[in-house]
Amino acid sequence: MSGRNPAPRRSYAGRSAQERRAERRERLLAAGLELFGTRGYAATSIERLCATASVSTRNFYEEFSGREELLTALHRDINERARDALIEAYGDPSGAGLAALAERTVRAFVTVTASDPRWARIAFVEVIGVSADLERHRARWRAQWAEAILAITREAVTRGEAPDRDYGLTVIAIIGAVDDLVHHWSARGQDIPLDDIVTELTHLMLAAITTAR
Repeated sequence: MSGRNPAPRRSYAGRSAQERRAERRERLLAAGLELFGTRGYAATSIERLCATASVSTRNFYEEFSGREELLTALHRDINERARDALIEAYGDPSGAGLAALAERTVRAFVTVTASDPRWARIAFVEVIGVSADLERHRARWRAQWAEAILAITREAVTRGEAPDRDYGLTVIAIIGAVDDLVHHWSARGQDIPLDDIVTELTHLMLAAITTAR
């Protein structure tokens, strides 16, 4: 062994290279949120993203393979935060009936995804039809939300609050209604109280689940 000490990590203004890279990634994500959420995905170039984030094109490709990967990261972020909000909202579900669980589910999802009209546009508009890969990514998240709602219906059936039937199509209809109404509400500038949106969607969800066929 040579006995030489390893070269020290380079730092810039007290920040390591890893910290600087993480900051650049966060700036690119913020630029993607702003530009994809206002101008739209198709109208946003990599050059515009880099200029908005104050990073070089080389820095961009160190973090993302292209615009699509950035859009996918944003879509994953909003869904992960909605999922975490749902887990927190459930807390201790013991003793909670169908009405309470439906309201918690709707409120958690709507509060996160509609917190900013840019997020709503990315989640419900800009990700649609971009590529087969992104469609598969979106389908995986829809499947997770569908399973969350199906879990509620199974519990409701067990408690006798809902008829024992196949809820596959029902859940697809509920998810579609939630997505469309949240996007419509956000696009209008959120001019209706959020509680009214939650109440309407909860009512729709309960009506769909408790209706016999």
